[in-house]
Amino acid sequence: MEINLVRAIESDAESILDIQVKAFVPLLEKYKDFNTNPANETIDRVVTRINNPNGGFYKIIENYVLVGAICVFWREETQYWISPMFILPNYQGRGIAQKAITLVEQMFPQAMTWELATILEEKRNCYLYEKMGYIKTGVQKKLNDSTTLIFYKKSC
Repeated sequence: MEINLVRAIESDAESILDIQVKAFVPLLEKYKDFNTNPANETIDRVVTRINNPNGGFYKIIENYVLVGAICVFWREETQYWISPMFILPNYQGRGIAQKAITLVEQMFPQAMTWELATILEEKRNCYLYEKMGYIKTGVQKKLNDSTTLIFYKKSC
C-alpha cells in the first residue's frame, strides 16, 4: 500500500466534499449531530480550508486513488491542529489514516504539539489516536444526548 499526501487546490474542493460527505454521513445518521457534523458542511467551507494561509487540506492518495483528506492548520508556528480527517468507508480499517497522520506529522517537523478532537463514542477512532501517541486532554464537549467530542494532544 502506497500512501501519499498532496496539497489540495480549489479545483479539488468538490471531490473532497464528496468524500467528506460519504465518510461522515454514517456518523451523522448515528449521532444526529446536525450542527457540527462535517457531512453538513458547504463547498465554501472546504474552499476556505483549502485556502487557509495558516494550513490547508491534503488529499490522501492510495495507489493513485483519492481515498480521503486531512486538514491541518496551526495557531502558532509550533501548535498544529488536525480537523477534519476522513477516509472513504470502503477504505477504512486498512491503516490509511494512521499512515496519513504519520506523513502529515513528518511534513511539519517544527510542530511541538498536535491536537485533534473526535467523538468519544467512536472507540475505533479513540484507539487509533491513542495508539499514535495522542493523549486525552480532559476536555470534552457534549454535542447532544448521544454525542460527546473528546480532545487529544500529542507533544513532540
